Amino acid sequence: MSEGNYPRLLPPPTRRQMIIGAAAACGAIALSRAPAWAGDDLGISHTCAEIHQEVVFKASPKRVYEALIDAKQFNRVIQLSAAVKSGAMLGDKPTEISREAGGAFTLFGGYITGRQIELVPNQRIVQAWRTAGGDRGIYSIAGFQFTEQGSDAKLVFDHTGFPESLAEHLATGWHINYWEPLAKYLV
Repeated sequence: MSEGNYPRLLPPPTRRQMIIGAAAACGAIALSRAPAWAGDDLGISHTCAEIHQEVVFKASPKRVYEALIDAKQFNRVIQLSAAVKSGAMLGDKPTEISREAGGAFTLFGGYITGRQIELVPNQRIVQAWRTAGGDRGIYSIAGFQFTEQGSDAKLVFDHTGFPESLAEHLATGWHINYWEPLAKYLV
């Protein structure tokens, strides 16, 4: 060992390094003892939720992708959904789905609207997504990832950026208005 009990491979810290290290340590201690509301000063929201669901369909990834991106096919899926079967008032706008990134989509009679963020044929769909009752200009992100699982398609779905108060409603809605009718449609 060399002077100051530092190994020979590392030179002793400079005065500046010691001051910075001490300041960082004190800051870490202060932050660990800060009240929970301190993070709010940074504008960080802790009220958003996320949904992660995985579903396997008896179809190829290409067929599942097309059913979600083709307006005529998706309109048939909507007709099998719990929302339509329950007689819910969805609106009168036609199903429209752009096949280009940046393009708009309108689903469930206008109840769901948004923009296509990323479209990778047969692999991925990422959408800026909102319900008609949501604040204008505020979108959550819905991502659909498709992979082959034998002769089936595995869909990994992630939905983020919506208020935590909507989590249960949305998670249930994805099952009864997307996955269940999509499975029936693909048979």
